[in-house]
Amino acid sequence: MARSDDAKGRNDFVLHFGHEQLVIRKRYEALSIANDVLIGLWFLVGSFMFFSETTQTAGTVLFVIGSAEMLLRPVIRFARHLHLQRIAPGAAPEESYDY
Repeated sequence: MARSDDAKGRNDFVLHFGHEQLVIRKRYEALSIANDVLIGLWFLVGSFMFFSETTQTAGTVLFVIGSAEMLLRPVIRFARHLHLQRIAPGAAPEESYDY
């Protein structure tokens, strides 16, 4: 696991697997997308669990988990903005994306 700085000053997250490497750019956006996928998964599986009385409690738990993850989305966006401010104080603000 390592960070890589390129000519633009961007911090990439790099995972090494033998002779291969996985480079994650825009890691806050990637984290937000992964969070959204998990939210969809929890709500979809939870919805199917409501078809049976025996799995309704598990379905309710998944809905609670999905709801808690929905709270993570603005936290991720806020952390992204704080991180960018800390790296380049006084720089022009980046275009606002709603991830």
